[in-house]
Amino acid sequence: MHRRDFLWSLPAAGAAAWSVAQQKRTRTPIIDGLGEIHVEYDMKLVDEIRASGLRGCVVTVGNPALQGASAFDDMKREIDAYDAHVKAHPDRFLRATTVADIDSAVDRNRIALLYYTQNASPVGDDVERLRVLYDMGVRIIQLTYNTRNLVGDGCLERTNTGLSTFGVALVERMNAMGILVDLSHCGMATTMEGISGSAKPVAITHAGCKAVYDHPRNKTDEALRALADRGGVIGIYQINPYLGPNERNTLDDYLRHIDHAVRTAGIEHIGIGSDREHRRIPDTPEEKQKLIDELSRLRPVTASTFRWPFFLTELNHPRRMETLATALEARGYKPPDVEKILGGNFRRLFADVIG
Repeated sequence: MHRRDFLWSLPAAGAAAWSVAQQKRTRTPIIDGLGEIHVEYDMKLVDEIRASGLRGCVVTVGNPALQGASAFDDMKREIDAYDAHVKAHPDRFLRATTVADIDSAVDRNRIALLYYTQNASPVGDDVERLRVLYDMGVRIIQLTYNTRNLVGDGCLERTNTGLSTFGVALVERMNAMGILVDLSHCGMATTMEGISGSAKPVAITHAGCKAVYDHPRNKTDEALRALADRGGVIGIYQINPYLGPNERNTLDDYLRHIDHAVRTAGIEHIGIGSDREHRRIPDTPEEKQKLIDELSRLRPVTASTFRWPFFLTELNHPRRMETLATALEARGYKPPDVEKILGGNFRRLFADVIG
Protein backbone atom coordinates (compact mmCIF):
# COMPACT_ATOMS: atom_id res chain seq x y z
CA MET A 1 0.00 0.00 0.00
CA HIS A 2 1.30 3.45 -0.92
CA ARG A 3 0.83 5.71 2.07
CA ARG A 4 2.10 9.08 0.89
CA ASP A 5 -1.52 10.18 0.41
CA PHE A 6 -1.99 10.06 4.20
CA LEU A 7 -0.38 13.45 4.68
CA TRP A 8 -0.10 15.15 8.03
CA SER A 9 -2.10 18.19 9.05
CA LEU A 10 -1.22 19.93 12.29
CA PRO A 11 -3.77 18.96 15.01
CA ALA A 12 -4.31 20.44 18.44
CA ALA A 13 -1.88 19.40 21.16
CA GLY A 14 -2.80 18.03 24.53
CA ALA A 15 -2.51 14.23 24.68
CA ALA A 16 -0.43 12.61 27.39
CA ALA A 17 3.08 11.47 26.52
CA TRP A 18 3.33 7.94 25.17
CA SER A 19 4.14 5.60 28.05
CA VAL A 20 5.58 2.10 28.30
CA ALA A 21 2.16 0.93 29.49
CA GLN A 22 0.54 2.38 26.37
CA GLN A 23 3.13 0.59 24.25
CA LYS A 24 2.09 -2.71 25.77
CA ARG A 25 -1.60 -1.93 25.20
CA THR A 26 -1.16 -1.01 21.56
CA ARG A 27 1.70 -3.46 20.88
CA THR A 28 3.38 -0.70 18.87
CA PRO A 29 7.08 -1.01 19.72
CA ILE A 30 9.44 1.92 20.17
CA ILE A 31 12.23 1.33 17.63
CA ASP A 32 15.44 3.18 16.88
CA GLY A 33 15.99 2.50 13.17
CA LEU A 34 19.75 2.88 13.70
CA GLY A 35 21.17 3.40 17.15
CA GLU A 36 24.15 2.53 19.29
CA ILE A 37 23.78 0.19 22.24
CA HIS A 38 27.28 -1.04 22.93
CA VAL A 39 28.25 -4.23 24.70
CA GLU A 40 30.29 -2.09 27.10
CA TYR A 41 27.17 -0.48 28.60
CA ASP A 42 26.62 -1.42 32.22
CA MET A 43 23.26 -2.87 33.17
CA LYS A 44 22.20 0.22 35.12
CA LEU A 45 22.39 2.22 31.90
CA VAL A 46 20.64 -0.55 29.96
CA ASP A 47 17.82 -0.49 32.49
CA GLU A 48 17.43 3.27 31.99
CA ILE A 49 17.20 2.69 28.25
CA ARG A 50 14.57 0.00 28.77
CA ALA A 51 12.66 2.32 31.08
CA SER A 52 12.39 4.79 28.18
CA GLY A 53 10.32 2.19 26.34
CA LEU A 54 12.91 1.30 23.69
CA ARG A 55 12.11 -2.22 22.49
CA GLY A 56 13.90 -2.45 19.15
CA CYS A 57 17.27 -1.08 18.06
CA VAL A 58 19.06 -1.62 14.77
CA VAL A 59 22.78 -1.91 15.56
CA THR A 60 25.73 -1.69 13.19
CA VAL A 61 27.98 -4.74 12.98
CA GLY A 62 31.39 -4.11 11.47
CA ASN A 63 33.38 -1.07 10.41
CA PRO A 64 31.65 0.19 7.24
CA ALA A 65 34.80 1.83 5.90
CA LEU A 66 36.56 -1.52 5.45
CA GLN A 67 36.83 -3.36 2.14
CA GLY A 68 37.95 -6.86 1.19
CA ALA A 69 38.26 -9.77 3.61
CA SER A 70 38.77 -7.46 6.59
CA ALA A 71 35.21 -6.13 6.17
CA PHE A 72 33.71 -9.59 6.68
CA ASP A 73 36.09 -10.48 9.51
CA ASP A 74 35.32 -7.28 11.41
CA MET A 75 31.57 -7.78 10.95
CA LYS A 76 31.80 -11.35 12.24
CA ARG A 77 33.83 -10.25 15.26
CA GLU A 78 31.16 -7.73 16.25
CA ILE A 79 28.30 -10.18 15.64
CA ASP A 80 30.04 -12.72 17.86
CA ALA A 81 30.38 -10.06 20.58
CA TYR A 82 26.70 -9.09 20.39
CA ASP A 83 25.62 -12.75 20.35
CA ALA A 84 27.65 -13.40 23.49
CA HIS A 85 26.27 -10.26 25.14
CA VAL A 86 22.67 -11.24 24.41
CA LYS A 87 23.32 -14.74 25.72
CA ALA A 88 24.87 -13.32 28.91
CA HIS A 89 21.91 -10.97 29.54
CA PRO A 90 18.73 -12.77 28.38
CA ASP A 91 16.67 -10.77 30.86
CA ARG A 92 17.48 -7.55 29.03
CA PHE A 93 18.25 -8.36 25.38
CA LEU A 94 17.22 -10.65 22.59
CA ARG A 95 18.50 -11.01 19.04
CA ALA A 96 15.83 -10.15 16.51
CA THR A 97 15.59 -11.75 13.08
CA THR A 98 11.80 -11.36 12.69
CA VAL A 99 9.12 -8.89 13.71
CA ALA A 100 7.81 -11.54 16.11
CA ASP A 101 11.06 -11.11 18.05
CA ILE A 102 10.41 -7.37 18.40
CA ASP A 103 6.87 -8.06 19.55
CA SER A 104 8.27 -10.51 22.08
CA ALA A 105 10.58 -7.78 23.37
CA VAL A 106 7.52 -5.60 24.05
CA ASP A 107 5.85 -8.41 26.00
CA ARG A 108 8.99 -9.37 27.92
CA ASN A 109 10.44 -5.90 28.61
CA ARG A 110 13.58 -6.62 26.57
CA ILE A 111 15.47 -4.70 23.87
CA ALA A 112 15.50 -6.53 20.55
CA LEU A 113 18.76 -5.99 18.62
CA LEU A 114 18.61 -6.16 14.81
CA TYR A 115 21.95 -6.66 13.07
CA TYR A 116 22.80 -4.29 10.24
CA THR A 117 25.89 -3.77 8.14
CA GLN A 118 26.42 -0.22 6.85
CA ASN A 119 28.21 -1.38 3.74
CA ALA A 120 27.70 -4.27 1.33
CA SER A 121 31.47 -4.85 1.38
CA PRO A 122 31.23 -7.99 3.64
CA VAL A 123 29.38 -9.66 0.75
CA GLY A 124 32.45 -9.29 -1.44
CA ASP A 125 31.76 -9.90 -5.12
CA ASP A 126 29.45 -12.90 -4.69
CA VAL A 127 25.71 -12.45 -4.05
CA GLU A 128 25.60 -16.02 -2.76
CA ARG A 129 27.53 -14.83 0.29
CA LEU A 130 24.33 -13.08 1.39
CA ARG A 131 23.28 -16.46 2.76
CA VAL A 132 26.23 -16.42 5.16
CA LEU A 133 25.25 -12.97 6.46
CA TYR A 134 21.62 -14.01 6.75
CA ASP A 135 22.52 -17.10 8.76
CA MET A 136 24.57 -14.87 11.08
CA GLY A 137 21.45 -12.80 11.78
CA VAL A 138 21.98 -9.81 9.45
CA ARG A 139 18.61 -8.53 8.23
CA ILE A 140 19.49 -5.04 6.93
CA ILE A 141 22.31 -4.10 4.54
CA GLN A 142 23.23 -0.62 3.36
CA LEU A 143 24.26 -0.75 -0.28
CA THR A 144 27.18 1.71 0.03
CA TYR A 145 28.90 3.70 2.71
CA ASN A 146 30.39 7.13 1.92
CA THR A 147 32.53 6.08 -1.04
CA ARG A 148 32.25 3.82 -4.05
CA ASN A 149 32.07 0.05 -3.74
CA LEU A 150 31.09 -2.74 -6.15
CA VAL A 151 27.41 -1.81 -5.77
CA GLY A 152 27.40 1.94 -6.45
CA ASP A 153 28.54 5.36 -5.25
CA GLY A 154 28.36 6.72 -1.72
CA CYS A 155 27.28 10.24 -0.82
CA LEU A 156 30.85 11.58 -0.51
CA GLU A 157 32.04 10.16 -3.83
CA ARG A 158 32.96 12.78 -6.44
CA THR A 159 30.86 10.97 -9.05
CA ASN A 160 27.14 10.24 -8.92
CA THR A 161 26.52 6.98 -10.71
CA GLY A 162 23.71 4.56 -9.91
CA LEU A 163 23.68 0.84 -9.24
CA SER A 164 26.25 -1.35 -10.94
CA THR A 165 25.26 -4.62 -12.60
CA PHE A 166 26.40 -6.35 -9.42
CA GLY A 167 24.33 -3.91 -7.38
CA VAL A 168 21.18 -4.73 -9.34
CA ALA A 169 21.76 -8.44 -8.73
CA LEU A 170 22.44 -7.83 -5.05
CA VAL A 171 19.19 -5.92 -4.54
CA GLU A 172 17.25 -8.65 -6.35
CA ARG A 173 18.73 -11.35 -4.12
CA MET A 174 18.17 -9.29 -0.95
CA ASN A 175 14.51 -8.92 -1.93
CA ALA A 176 14.19 -12.67 -2.42
CA MET A 177 15.81 -13.47 0.92
CA GLY A 178 13.99 -10.94 3.08
CA ILE A 179 16.96 -8.64 3.72
CA LEU A 180 16.02 -4.96 3.92
CA VAL A 181 17.79 -2.61 1.49
CA ASP A 182 19.11 0.56 3.19
CA LEU A 183 20.24 3.69 1.31
CA SER A 184 21.27 6.12 4.06
CA HIS A 185 24.85 6.87 2.95
CA CYS A 186 24.27 6.23 -0.76
CA GLY A 187 24.83 8.85 -3.44
CA MET A 188 21.74 10.36 -5.00
CA ALA A 189 21.70 8.22 -8.16
CA THR A 190 22.31 5.05 -6.15
CA THR A 191 19.56 6.11 -3.76
CA MET A 192 17.02 6.67 -6.53
CA GLU A 193 17.93 3.46 -8.39
CA GLY A 194 17.93 1.54 -5.13
CA ILE A 195 14.36 2.67 -4.51
CA SER A 196 13.11 2.04 -8.05
CA GLY A 197 15.07 -1.17 -8.53
CA SER A 198 13.82 -2.89 -5.38
CA ALA A 199 10.74 -5.06 -5.66
CA LYS A 200 10.12 -4.45 -1.95
CA PRO A 201 10.03 -1.26 0.12
CA VAL A 202 13.41 0.06 1.20
CA ALA A 203 14.75 2.05 4.14
CA ILE A 204 16.79 5.15 4.69
CA THR A 205 17.45 4.23 8.30
CA HIS A 206 19.34 7.38 9.29
CA ALA A 207 19.42 10.64 7.36
CA GLY A 208 17.93 14.14 7.28
CA CYS A 209 16.20 16.45 4.79
CA LYS A 210 18.32 18.32 2.27
CA ALA A 211 15.58 20.96 1.90
CA VAL A 212 16.02 21.82 5.58
CA TYR A 213 19.83 21.71 5.58
CA ASP A 214 21.95 21.08 2.50
CA HIS A 215 24.43 18.44 3.63
CA PRO A 216 25.79 15.49 1.59
CA ARG A 217 24.22 13.03 4.04
CA ASN A 218 20.72 14.49 3.70
CA LYS A 219 18.12 13.37 1.16
CA THR A 220 16.22 15.39 -1.42
CA ASP A 221 12.45 15.78 -1.50
CA GLU A 222 12.48 13.71 -4.70
CA ALA A 223 14.06 10.82 -2.82
CA LEU A 224 11.63 11.16 0.10
CA ARG A 225 8.62 11.05 -2.22
CA ALA A 226 9.98 8.12 -4.19
CA LEU A 227 10.71 6.23 -0.97
CA ALA A 228 7.17 6.81 0.26
CA ASP A 229 5.57 5.88 -3.04
CA ARG A 230 7.18 2.45 -2.74
CA GLY A 231 6.19 2.00 0.92
CA GLY A 232 9.55 2.77 2.53
CA VAL A 233 10.56 4.58 5.74
CA ILE A 234 13.20 7.19 6.57
CA GLY A 235 14.61 7.47 10.09
CA ILE A 236 15.63 11.01 10.99
CA TYR A 237 19.03 11.09 12.66
CA GLN A 238 20.16 13.14 15.65
CA ILE A 239 23.64 14.22 14.51
CA ASN A 240 24.17 17.87 15.35
CA PRO A 241 26.40 18.96 12.40
CA TYR A 242 24.10 17.29 9.85
CA LEU A 243 20.93 19.07 10.99
CA GLY A 244 21.77 22.75 10.57
CA PRO A 245 24.49 25.39 10.28
CA ASN A 246 24.61 26.31 13.95
CA GLU A 247 27.51 25.28 16.12
CA ARG A 248 24.98 23.65 18.44
CA ASN A 249 21.66 22.85 16.86
CA THR A 250 18.67 22.23 19.11
CA LEU A 251 15.75 19.85 19.49
CA ASP A 252 13.66 22.36 17.56
CA ASP A 253 16.11 22.16 14.63
CA TYR A 254 15.77 18.38 14.74
CA LEU A 255 11.99 18.51 14.79
CA ARG A 256 12.02 20.71 11.70
CA HIS A 257 13.49 17.78 9.79
CA ILE A 258 10.72 15.52 11.07
CA ASP A 259 8.05 18.11 10.18
CA HIS A 260 9.43 18.51 6.66
CA ALA A 261 9.73 14.77 6.11
CA VAL A 262 6.14 14.27 7.27
CA ARG A 263 4.84 16.99 4.95
CA THR A 264 6.85 15.64 2.02
CA ALA A 265 6.55 11.86 2.41
CA GLY A 266 3.58 11.39 4.73
CA ILE A 267 3.21 10.36 8.35
CA GLU A 268 3.32 6.65 7.44
CA HIS A 269 6.92 6.88 6.24
CA ILE A 270 8.83 8.66 9.02
CA GLY A 271 10.72 7.11 11.90
CA ILE A 272 13.64 7.72 14.23
CA GLY A 273 17.16 6.60 13.31
CA SER A 274 19.23 8.42 15.91
CA ASP A 275 22.68 7.24 14.75
CA ARG A 276 23.78 8.12 18.30
CA GLU A 277 24.64 6.35 21.51
CA HIS A 278 21.89 5.75 24.06
CA ARG A 279 23.90 7.21 26.94
CA ARG A 280 24.82 10.59 28.38
CA ILE A 281 27.87 11.74 26.43
CA PRO A 282 30.04 14.10 28.51
CA ASP A 283 30.67 17.46 26.86
CA THR A 284 34.43 17.28 27.47
CA PRO A 285 37.67 17.48 25.47
CA GLU A 286 38.24 13.80 26.23
CA GLU A 287 34.92 12.78 24.62
CA LYS A 288 35.62 15.07 21.67
CA GLN A 289 38.93 13.29 21.10
CA LYS A 290 37.21 9.90 21.35
CA LEU A 291 34.84 10.98 18.58
CA ILE A 292 37.72 12.20 16.43
CA ASP A 293 39.42 8.82 16.90
CA GLU A 294 36.17 7.03 15.98
CA LEU A 295 35.68 9.09 12.83
CA SER A 296 39.29 8.50 11.78
CA ARG A 297 38.35 4.83 11.37
CA LEU A 298 35.42 5.78 9.14
CA ARG A 299 37.32 7.47 6.33
CA PRO A 300 37.01 9.69 4.45
CA VAL A 301 36.71 12.30 7.17
CA THR A 302 36.44 15.90 6.05
CA ALA A 303 36.39 19.18 7.93
CA SER A 304 32.72 19.60 7.03
CA THR A 305 31.90 16.21 8.55
CA PHE A 306 33.21 17.06 11.99
CA ARG A 307 31.71 19.59 14.35
CA TRP A 308 31.56 19.02 18.09
CA PRO A 309 29.30 17.94 19.61
CA PHE A 310 27.65 15.27 17.46
CA PHE A 311 24.81 14.94 19.98
CA LEU A 312 21.85 17.26 20.59
CA THR A 313 21.87 18.47 24.19
CA GLU A 314 18.14 17.89 24.77
CA LEU A 315 18.43 14.27 23.56
CA ASN A 316 21.75 13.44 25.18
CA HIS A 317 20.43 10.90 27.67
CA PRO A 318 19.16 7.30 27.72
CA ARG A 319 15.46 8.26 27.92
CA ARG A 320 15.48 10.32 24.74
CA MET A 321 12.45 8.52 23.27
CA GLU A 322 10.34 9.91 26.10
CA THR A 323 11.67 13.39 25.37
CA LEU A 324 10.76 12.95 21.70
CA ALA A 325 7.25 11.70 22.48
CA THR A 326 6.60 14.74 24.66
CA ALA A 327 8.12 17.13 22.10
CA LEU A 328 6.14 15.68 19.20
CA GLU A 329 2.87 15.95 21.07
CA ALA A 330 3.69 19.51 22.14
CA ARG A 331 4.27 20.23 18.45
CA GLY A 332 0.76 19.02 17.66
CA TYR A 333 1.15 15.39 16.67
CA LYS A 334 -1.64 13.13 17.91
CA PRO A 335 -0.69 10.02 19.93
CA PRO A 336 -1.35 7.57 17.05
CA ASP A 337 1.04 9.56 14.86
CA VAL A 338 3.65 9.68 17.61
CA GLU A 339 3.40 5.88 17.79
CA LYS A 340 4.04 5.63 14.05
CA ILE A 341 7.10 7.89 14.18
CA LEU A 342 8.59 6.28 17.29
CA GLY A 343 8.35 2.74 15.96
CA GLY A 344 5.12 1.77 14.26
CA ASN A 345 6.32 2.67 10.78
CA PHE A 346 9.58 0.76 11.12
CA ARG A 347 7.71 -2.24 12.50
CA ARG A 348 5.44 -2.22 9.46
CA LEU A 349 8.42 -1.98 7.11
CA PHE A 350 10.21 -4.82 8.87
CA ALA A 351 7.05 -6.94 8.64
CA ASP A 352 6.71 -6.18 4.92
CA VAL A 353 10.32 -7.08 4.08
CA ILE A 354 11.96 -9.15 6.81
CA GLY A 355 8.88 -11.01 7.96
